Amino acid sequence: MDNETILKQFDEIEKRVERLIGACQTLKATNTELTEKVGRLEAELLEKNQLEGKDTEMKALIRTKIDNLMERLEGVTEADQEQ
Repeated sequence: MDNETILKQFDEIEKRVERLIGACQTLKATNTELTEKVGRLEAELLEKNQLEGKDTEMKALIRTKIDNLMERLEGVTEADQEQ
């Protein structure tokens, strides 16, 4: 091999290495963005789960109060019927 051929091969290798470095940098940036997005989505999911839990608790409380009121009304109705 002559020197010119070797220099051309080194140039080609250098170009390929530069492209690989660029691709790695792009992938790292994409990975960082995706990691941040996953973090935000996990935080949103946690918040929604907490809100859903609060809604479930509120529905249970409302159901209990309605049941208690219905029992009281039934008691009043039965007392009125006895008189």
